[in-house]
Amino acid sequence: MTSTDDFIELSERRSAHNYHPLPVVISEAQGAWVVDVEGRRFLDCLSGYSSLNFGHGNPKIISAAQEQLSRLTLTSRAFFHDQFATFAAGLGDLTGKDMVLPMNTGAEAVETAIKVARKWGYEVKGVAAGQANIIVMEDNFHGRTTTIVSFSTDPDAHDGFGPYTPGFKVVKYGSVEAIHEVIDANTVAVLLEPIQGEAGVLVPPDGYLTQVRELCTAENILMIADEIQSGLGRTGDTFACDHEGVVPDIYVLGKALGGGVVPVSAITANEDVLGVIRPGQHGSTFGGNPLACAVANAVIEMLGTGEYQARARELGEVMHERLRGLIGQGVVTVRGRGLWAGIDIDPSLASGREVSKALMAHGVLAKDTHGSTVRLAPPIVISEEDLVWAIDQLGAVLAELAE
Repeated sequence: MTSTDDFIELSERRSAHNYHPLPVVISEAQGAWVVDVEGRRFLDCLSGYSSLNFGHGNPKIISAAQEQLSRLTLTSRAFFHDQFATFAAGLGDLTGKDMVLPMNTGAEAVETAIKVARKWGYEVKGVAAGQANIIVMEDNFHGRTTTIVSFSTDPDAHDGFGPYTPGFKVVKYGSVEAIHEVIDANTVAVLLEPIQGEAGVLVPPDGYLTQVRELCTAENILMIADEIQSGLGRTGDTFACDHEGVVPDIYVLGKALGGGVVPVSAITANEDVLGVIRPGQHGSTFGGNPLACAVANAVIEMLGTGEYQARARELGEVMHERLRGLIGQGVVTVRGRGLWAGIDIDPSLASGREVSKALMAHGVLAKDTHGSTVRLAPPIVISEEDLVWAIDQLGAVLAELAE
C-alpha cells in the first residue's frame, strides 16, 4: 500500500469505528512536524492529546528508551528492577508527594485514584462499608472504562453502556457552592480536571481551585486533580494546579509522562493516603516496567530544569495573543493557558471538524471537539516561527470559509 486512500480504506474496513480520524496517514515524525505516506509534511498541533509535549522523537527520550530496550523491558512487579526506585523518588519529588503508584494508561490511573479514595474513606475517615461517594464535574473526561463513563455527562461516552457504577455525584464545573451543596458524611473525594480538556479547554474561574482545596481540607475529603492532559509543562507550569499554588491530595498523571514513546501513568500522594493500599489489592503486570520507568525518568529530569514550563508559558502568550486577534473573524472565543487553547468557531461559518480538515489542507493538524470547538496543543518544542505560521493558517482558513 502506498496511497492514503488505500491505508484508510483497509483501516476503516478492519477496525472498530471508535474514532473518527482526519484523512491523513502519518508515517514518520520529528519534533513538531510529521510526514504522511505520500511525503506531505504537517505541523502537529495536537501532540497526541498532550502525550507529545516534548515533541516527536525527542533525542533524550529516545536515547533513554533505546538504551533500556537493549537491557531489560519487563520484570512484572513480582521483582524490583534498577529503574524503579529512581522513577518513584523522582516523580514523588516532582509532585511533592511521599509515594507513587504506577500504571499504564490515564484511565487506569483515574481508576486507581478512585479505588484509593474509597479505601481511604473506609479505613481512615470511617465511612461505612459500601457507602463512599465521590463528587465529579459536569463535562468531565477521565477515560472510558465502565466505572468512569458511569459519571460522564457526554452522551457518546455514557449512553448504551449500563448498568452503571454507583457512588458518584455530578455537579457544575467551576462552582464551589455546587460541591458544598452535595457533600455528606460519606463523601470521600472531589475529582476534577484543573482545566477540562476534552470539554474544549475550559479554564475555571480564578480562585476556584483554591476554594476547592480549602473546602476539601475543611470537610476532611480528598482533592484529586486529574492532570493527565494539563500536567507536565503543558500550561506553563509543571501542573495546572500550580497556577493557584494548590497542591491536591492525589495527582493523576499520564500521557506526557511516557514521552510519546510508551504508555506511562501514575498517581502520587502522601503515605497517609496511598499507604492504605497493601500487597495484592491493586496492581498491573506492566505498570512501572523498566522501559516505562526509563522513559519517564528522562521526562522527569527534563521537567526538573524548568525549561519546558518556561517555554510553554512564553510561547503560550504568543499563541493566545494571535488567536485573540482572530475573534470576530470567524472565532467567537478563545480559552486556555500556556500552549493549550480551545477555539470556538462561529457555527454559522463552519463546524470544528470542517475547520480542522481545512487546516489539514494548509499543512496543520488540529482536532475538533463538541461541534464548533478546535483544540490547539502543539509540542512545547515548537519554534515560535512555526507556531505563528500555524495560527496564520487558521486565519487563512477562516477567511476562505467566509468567502
